[in-house]
Amino acid sequence: MSHDDFNFEPVRGLPEALPEGEHILWQGAPDPRRLAREALALRWVAGYFALLAVWRVGVSAADVPFGIALMHGLPFVVSGIIACGILYGIAYVQARSTVYTLTNKRVAMRIGAALTMTLNLPYVCIGTAKLDLKSSGHGTLAFELIGDTRISYLMSWPHVRPWYMARTQPALRCIPDAESVARIFADAAETRISQPRVERVETHDGDAVAAE
Repeated sequence: MSHDDFNFEPVRGLPEALPEGEHILWQGAPDPRRLAREALALRWVAGYFALLAVWRVGVSAADVPFGIALMHGLPFVVSGIIACGILYGIAYVQARSTVYTLTNKRVAMRIGAALTMTLNLPYVCIGTAKLDLKSSGHGTLAFELIGDTRISYLMSWPHVRPWYMARTQPALRCIPDAESVARIFADAAETRISQPRVERVETHDGDAVAAE
């Protein structure tokens, strides 16, 4: 029997049904291998343990035969494999529990493996978006928020632009076909922001109702 951990969602990736006039343009999730490399520094960790293994073999080779020296480096190799496996497991769980959504009105991000939450970012709260595109077509689309909109870097990690802590930038991390997703976002945001807004204003002593 199949089991869906998020079967309580009325719409996949969203905590509630879409209001009238809003529709989904795109949904996706991070690529786990790319997330492990870019967010969890998988290659750096692998390189660190490889360097330790080479160093240990080199030191031991001065005192014992080379075959035995190789065995002295084996624990570092095994430790490195275990560490990389743990990092990839974390990336896989993060990617599996994540759903990025673009609608005609907002960016929604269902994130978090142990503690799931949904970030709703209306296009009117996003000043600019920056695309970090890789040669494989994968990339990260980060959003610079304007106004009083704030999110926590620690609560949102790794779905943020790295090292932007003072002014956290939520991000669609390591998504496939990132250039096309950025184009969908740009078109939807431009359309949404260009729509006129009408605001009701309290009137006194016969003042007119102002609209914009």
